Amino acid sequence: MAVGSAAGKAILLGEHAVVYGRPAVAVPLSDLRATAEVQPAGDGRDGSGRGVVIRAEDLGRVYRLAERYDDAAAEALQATVRNVLAHLGVDAAGEGLEIVVRSRIPVARGLGSGTAVATAMVRALARHYGRDLPAAVVSDLVFRTEVILHGTPSGVDNTVVAHERPVWFRRGLEPELLDLHAPLVLVIGDTGVPANTREAVAAVRALREANPDTIDARFDAIGALAEAGRAALCEGDMGRLGALMTRNQEYLCALGVSTPGLDRIVAAALGAGALGAKLSGGGRGGCAIALVTEAARRDVAAAMEAAGAAQVHATEVRSEAGGTACTPPHSATVVPPC
Repeated sequence: MAVGSAAGKAILLGEHAVVYGRPAVAVPLSDLRATAEVQPAGDGRDGSGRGVVIRAEDLGRVYRLAERYDDAAAEALQATVRNVLAHLGVDAAGEGLEIVVRSRIPVARGLGSGTAVATAMVRALARHYGRDLPAAVVSDLVFRTEVILHGTPSGVDNTVVAHERPVWFRRGLEPELLDLHAPLVLVIGDTGVPANTREAVAAVRALREANPDTIDARFDAIGALAEAGRAALCEGDMGRLGALMTRNQEYLCALGVSTPGLDRIVAAALGAGALGAKLSGGGRGGCAIALVTEAARRDVAAAMEAAGAAQVHATEVRSEAGGTACTPPHSATVVPPC
């Protein structure tokens, strides 16, 4: 049996603006993971023996590669398999495989569940055929799945998940892997409301088409926050990073992607001593993240739960030495909120 695993992710700074060429800072959530297992098929459980079978355990669904389904999850899973097999030079029609996928990452919460599942599948399939693909190749393959899941993705999710490193990302430029001075402690509050990233991105696009100058100015300001956040990470200034995250949330509210539930959880986290807090991902549901000190972790988690979070999870983000950053950061001007 070949096994692949991948982490979830959180975007610290830059949602939505990153789709339009501004930078973003994202981190992996290494203790929230998806796994994929690949083994030869042929035990007859599906009454067929051969072919490619995908068992999505958390969805309670079984998909065959050769069949069509009116199901976005099926489309994404099937496309991932086809793309990997094509990259490896394997004829999918001649294969007998069983692929089992599981995830501890909440689905549709802005934490990269679909991206992690696709990444785990790419790794497991490659290992099944005796290959260990570089992170950049994994990222490129998973990006094709991201297009199905999200419509017009920026590329940041597949990049941070494939590398499993904190990343400074800007579309069209080589991503920078960031070395952290110390672990980041994040508390994640789940609203319990599914977030549809495709719809959120489309809504922001429509807003930009109606008000291009105003929205582009907000994107520029969000991009400046991400630039400044990169510098704060490089310098180990967690207080500054937290303040930038909170400022970013104000812009996301102005873009219409926050919700009353997210706002309550963010406010509760800040009131309980978080260094900064904001939604993570496309918004319109999903999760809020708070950057905290170790001393404030429990108070912030309790405050988020009291504010209505359906689930609360605390995690640490670490990085191994050897990234391409921290190099001297780009100069950045932080624009005040509109």
